[in-house]
Amino acid sequence: MRTTVGIIGAGPAGLLLARLLHDAGIDAVVLESRDRAYVEQRQRAGILEQGTVDVLRAAGAGERMDREGLRHDGIELRYARRRHRVDFPALTGGKSVTVYAQTEVCKDLIALQLEEGGPLLFEAEALAVEGAESDRPRVRFRHEGREDVLECDYVVGCDGFWGVARKAVPAGVGRVFERAYPFGWLGILADVPPSHDELVYARHDRGFALLSMRSPSVSRLYLQVPEGTDAEAWSDEEIWDELERRFETDDDWTLRRGPITQKSVTPMRSFVHEPMRHGRLFLAGDAAHIVPPTGAKGLNLAVGDVVTFARALTHQRETGSAELLDAYSETCLRRVWQAERFSYDMTVLLHRAPDATPFEDRLQLARLERLASSRAAETDLAEAYTGFAFG
Repeated sequence: MRTTVGIIGAGPAGLLLARLLHDAGIDAVVLESRDRAYVEQRQRAGILEQGTVDVLRAAGAGERMDREGLRHDGIELRYARRRHRVDFPALTGGKSVTVYAQTEVCKDLIALQLEEGGPLLFEAEALAVEGAESDRPRVRFRHEGREDVLECDYVVGCDGFWGVARKAVPAGVGRVFERAYPFGWLGILADVPPSHDELVYARHDRGFALLSMRSPSVSRLYLQVPEGTDAEAWSDEEIWDELERRFETDDDWTLRRGPITQKSVTPMRSFVHEPMRHGRLFLAGDAAHIVPPTGAKGLNLAVGDVVTFARALTHQRETGSAELLDAYSETCLRRVWQAERFSYDMTVLLHRAPDATPFEDRLQLARLERLASSRAAETDLAEAYTGFAFG
């Protein structure tokens, strides 16, 4: 099998890249190790930055998002029983974010790819990337019980942290920057309307909590828990009781309870692999970087990566210049590190470390009080949350 761009992974990054290349008249093949049902049901991120929303619309994948997605013009910070709203449009010149689950983004992009795009092979497990330093890189993969080879001009690894793409970068060529956090998120899906119309980020002496949603009738909520926690060790009643404690306020706000349909624990880590390119192999999304979910940046960073690659390859096709392709890693990493910085800042601002001292507790409250009283501090948060520019 032969193509211009071999894409490993049919998450939102790989699927969007295939769509962007199709629109530019560049052929691509997408290899996905899982079946279609798994990809369309895999629960992940749900917050789309303004730039991500704009890109999906321009790619023809915005119709259902515009109809069913929930536009949010702010978030609420909650601490010491106080509530403070950050108004995004007022601080950013009109930007907002949209709540629209990654599963829905994937469904929309899969439908477009199967209807209009190039080959999208499910249950096609990439085994290795070979010849990345040559002008004919290859992806060995297994599909329908036999091994095959996809010959490409370029390979883009959108196959996540555990995928084969990054493993093709020789030891000693890349450098890794990472941090593991001593806590995770116990996340639930519940069949109950959200208790607030925007996301609520709560700092509490017992730990962080987040109120989010998937739809007007489905709530998504999180609790900070110790690293290694078993989700099933928490009963439904214990989860609701703890959420209620951490979201407590001095007014009459109340937390709505309902049937919990899903529980899971997400570990927290920061990770960056530099560079994001080796020869004709380009890394994108979680294959190159991980952020703690506090900043809602993971999916959006992946979108920025593939937009950068698609623009660069299109530029080369139109001008003959490889300047933008050669700058891919440097261009992406500028945005990546700003997102890493923001996600880290939000994490240490709102989570209580297991060994936190009273001094550190007071610093957290002082930072939150600064956000609540300074337009400059609020603006920095709002600009980062709604998204850094692509490229």
